[in-house]
Amino acid sequence: MFDWLVVGAGFAGSVLAERIASQRGETVLLIDRRNHIGGNAFDWYDEAGILVHRYGPHIFHTNSEAIVDYLSHFTKWRPYEHRVLAQVDGKLLPIPINLDTINKLYGLKLDSEQMELFLASRREHVGEVRSAEDVVLGSVGRELYEKFFRGYTHKQWGVDPSQLSRSVTARVPTRTNRDDRYFTDAFQSMPAGGYTRMFQRMLAHPNIKVMLQTDYRDVRNVIPFRRLVYTGPVDEFFDFRLGRLPYRSLRFEHVTLDRARFQPVAVVNYPQTQAYTRISEYKHLTGQDHPQTSLTYEYPTSVGDPYYPVPRAENEALYKRYEALAAREPDVLFAGRLATYRYYNMDQVVGQALSAFNRIQKTSPLNQHLVQGAAN
Repeated sequence: MFDWLVVGAGFAGSVLAERIASQRGETVLLIDRRNHIGGNAFDWYDEAGILVHRYGPHIFHTNSEAIVDYLSHFTKWRPYEHRVLAQVDGKLLPIPINLDTINKLYGLKLDSEQMELFLASRREHVGEVRSAEDVVLGSVGRELYEKFFRGYTHKQWGVDPSQLSRSVTARVPTRTNRDDRYFTDAFQSMPAGGYTRMFQRMLAHPNIKVMLQTDYRDVRNVIPFRRLVYTGPVDEFFDFRLGRLPYRSLRFEHVTLDRARFQPVAVVNYPQTQAYTRISEYKHLTGQDHPQTSLTYEYPTSVGDPYYPVPRAENEALYKRYEALAAREPDVLFAGRLATYRYYNMDQVVGQALSAFNRIQKTSPLNQHLVQGAAN
């Protein structure tokens, strides 16, 4: 008998498992269908001995001191400010677009005030900003939209930006100064020993039992438990009874080269003709000293593990129907990206999990009945 079954060993499930075990003294069975903990943040040393992120680069950044304080119980940090370049017209240019991007692309010598006038002359008037395309056209105009955004966004999501929610491109700023940091959060660092080691420490509590390569459907009617935390796809929990929620997936090609460096920054985006969206080189992130280097090429796809909820109005409407079903499950807590159909950053998932635990603390003690087969 376990007090809790937690489905999914990524950030949401692991944080909740740790809090429940350490703060409530209750027993937790944490399961994951993959063969590792850490979810998409899982990293490992490849055959060359280079620390690599299996599911693409994960850059930790946040403005929340509470989240940093919590995670710092399980890791030390390596300061790192993320910088990204985009290969456009054969040039490597800073992204998000800044003053250097425009000057290098067009061979100009604008200052910040002149760049603002430059962009103002190119912006398109958009009456009501509805789509990802509208956001960019109203910010930098059509030419820069075509060069930097349209191809990348279409590859990433499989549909034209005009068909996507404005939230897709609203999170990418345009700067008139030379700030080339991808993020501007107060705290930007990488776990000093890697994400997997951080998760191992988080889950080392004696009240937590971890079972990998284990599917929820295989244990929900076999292993007794009192309450459930579910971090998988919400439509799958309900056996897709209302239809499938669309997700985008990724295919990763990992390669190792006999050279110390491949590119000048950790990530280079390819918004134009290449089939892949970006190439990541991990030694920039980890600071590892090694004569070889390992890279990951990312190819977006419509099949495979669900990574990104597709932000369209009809998909949000379908999720709302699943959300209503979830609200009828009093002994099931839905948390994380997939269970709430949201594109959260890592710190946001941690914050959501900590908030969920605070709500648990305010509730009465565990119900004494079982919740096996809660979705049936």
